[in-house]
Amino acid sequence: MTGTLYLCATPIGNLEDITFRVLRTLKEVDLIAAEDTRNSIKLLNHFEIKTPMTSYHEFNKIDKAYQLVAKLKEGKNIALITDAGTPGISDPGEDIVRICYEEGVPVTSLPGAAACITALTMSGRPTRRFAFEAFLPRDKKERARVIEELKKETRTIIIYEAPHHLIKTVTELYNALGDRELTVCRELTKKHEEKVQTTFSELLERSRTQEPRGEYVLVICGRNVAEIAKEQQESWEAMPLEEHMAHYESQGIDRKEAMKLVAKDRGVSKRDIYRQLL
Repeated sequence: MTGTLYLCATPIGNLEDITFRVLRTLKEVDLIAAEDTRNSIKLLNHFEIKTPMTSYHEFNKIDKAYQLVAKLKEGKNIALITDAGTPGISDPGEDIVRICYEEGVPVTSLPGAAACITALTMSGRPTRRFAFEAFLPRDKKERARVIEELKKETRTIIIYEAPHHLIKTVTELYNALGDRELTVCRELTKKHEEKVQTTFSELLERSRTQEPRGEYVLVICGRNVAEIAKEQQESWEAMPLEEHMAHYESQGIDRKEAMKLVAKDRGVSKRDIYRQLL
């Protein structure tokens, strides 16, 4: 009988945030695959968990994933844990999950702490729709592409960053997105937890006198939908009317319908457009 891969959420700081279900599972499985065994052993020792542990991280994620899946197929149950938070969120966990599905191996997730949700819910920013970016790519071209996409993002944006990269990342975002409002969350669930509502410019000014410390989650306000609509309307208004009409007529739209669309784009009546075209 095939075993099951358990994605076990571990505390992002405060050890009391682990669930009873995760503790029981970590004790009962045959093997624990950990992102960093040196960090995870502290957690296991604290809760007196003696289950064997093996490493599974960014640099061995594919080869090791197939090794672990082979054990699962033999009937072994395996728990996957990361340094903190929920496996599969911006870590190698997504790779072994994909391979498990390809190989027909059962996967289940044991919910618990996640820095992105913890920060979002305490941020005071809109929570109904959000875009989780985790750590921005280090590759320059990929990073530039992602930041360019974020310019038009209307959802709340969540980004992770390490202290030694914070100023560089915030500067890039400020230059690309403008001076957005955001909530900066630091050292979540720990003794020195901090959350500050600010702006990119204020954060950069603050960092001149206060060295960034701890792990950061940036919860950034998305673009205002009304502002985007206004900018679009202004761009249409700046276009010569006949060129605007040609934009739609070139798509096979008849002149009468094109006038309706042009009027809507410019925020005027169809009659106004008709008169201007006479």
